[in-house]
Amino acid sequence: MAITAAMVKELRDTTGAGMMDAKKALTENDGDMDAAVDWLRTKGLAKAAKKAGRTAAEGLVAVAVKDGKGVAIEVNSETDFVAKNADFQKMVGKIANAALDASDLDGLKSTQIDGKSVEQTVTDAVAVIGENMSVRRMVALEGGTVVNYVHNAAAPGMGNIGVLVAMTGDNEAFGRQVAMHIAAANPASLSEDDLDPAVVEKEKQVQMDIARESGKPEAVIEKMIVGRMKKYMAEVTLLNQQFVVNPDLTVAQAAKDAGVEITGYARLEVGEGIEKAEEDFAAEVAKLNS
Repeated sequence: MAITAAMVKELRDTTGAGMMDAKKALTENDGDMDAAVDWLRTKGLAKAAKKAGRTAAEGLVAVAVKDGKGVAIEVNSETDFVAKNADFQKMVGKIANAALDASDLDGLKSTQIDGKSVEQTVTDAVAVIGENMSVRRMVALEGGTVVNYVHNAAAPGMGNIGVLVAMTGDNEAFGRQVAMHIAAANPASLSEDDLDPAVVEKEKQVQMDIARESGKPEAVIEKMIVGRMKKYMAEVTLLNQQFVVNPDLTVAQAAKDAGVEITGYARLEVGEGIEKAEEDFAAEVAKLNS
């Protein structure tokens, strides 16, 4: 029986198996879809599909730097226990190094590691380790000097928070201090120019609503808002923040004193933005007995 692309796609959608595995399963079973599913299950290649719906909000962020380019990736798992697994960490490290040759997340997923794509490597790991996993994010940064830092390191180059800092000059010691600052302060942008205008306008409106509660005249409120927005910018933009190493200086002034200019940064934290499904123990027991 001729195996069509539509049949391969249907089997992939059903089982989560890779394209070549799906095609082979259909070929081995003369196009019988049910038999192909069973064939994949016996080979351990359909396990990933069963776990694909489970929330993967734990895992690791890994960083790598080479020749003025830095990358940070986030690989998620369902539990922190897996993030401590040596095989998982080894895989994450290889993916981070592969990211140095990729331009974006889609490109990374198709990049080869040990003869297999990153996407297939993760799928195979799901079958072996038994948890849903995904390569969720990748950021790349280039500059004269790129410094990386990992907070709460679980292994070299990977942990709970990964930071990249791009700058002119070669003062890596200062760059590492800035990276540590970013890990702790979590700025929203490099400078005022990089802030989303919609975010700025929303904050301004909130501050105006708060000020109006005082009952002061609009002319006075306008002057109050100028001061409040200046304070807001000092809190959320990296260059205007007080440097954690020396709070008497802004990060911009500290950089100037160090003879460098910070040109960009990236910060990834495991699980940020992922909604975890919360369910109490009683509800879990009830579900098992329903």
